[in-house]
Amino acid sequence: MDLIPSFSVDHNKIIPGIFTSRVDVLGDETVTTYDIRVTKPNAEPAVDVAAMHSLEHIIATYLRNDPDWKDQVIYWGPMGCLTGFYLILKGSRAPAEIYDLLLRAFRSVEDSQEVPGAAPVNCGNYLMHNLAMAKRYARRFSDYLAENAGNPAIFEYPRSERLVTEDGRSFFDS
Repeated sequence: MDLIPSFSVDHNKIIPGIFTSRVDVLGDETVTTYDIRVTKPNAEPAVDVAAMHSLEHIIATYLRNDPDWKDQVIYWGPMGCLTGFYLILKGSRAPAEIYDLLLRAFRSVEDSQEVPGAAPVNCGNYLMHNLAMAKRYARRFSDYLAENAGNPAIFEYPRSERLVTEDGRSFFDS
């Protein structure tokens, strides 16, 4: 069975950043899935669940209200491993082209006085939010992005190579 693209990335080498996870053509439309990696996998602790949930609500709201981007946003949500988010946009852009949008989105968390949609009628687990921690993670990531704006590594996935033997067995070499 083929690995999905997000599992073909060497998670021991990936650093926080903005990466293209996959590009799909659906009929006449191209959609791109971006890996927004907030912490270093397998080296730093995962993002606190309640903080991740709050970041999901705040940044999804920000992205879907940004006048220049709201019509391009298909999805914003957390990774199961809690080290980052997936952003799905219409079109195909290099990760550096969405850098400013994401920097603004994460910086907007600092100004949040409440978590949008954190009520029983709007959210399936409305009690599981932590705005203070979300602000801390957002500040840490936005500061990191700003400090590394000129570093191409924050936009380039480290890939694992899949080696296939003559008899069809697959191995990964990182």
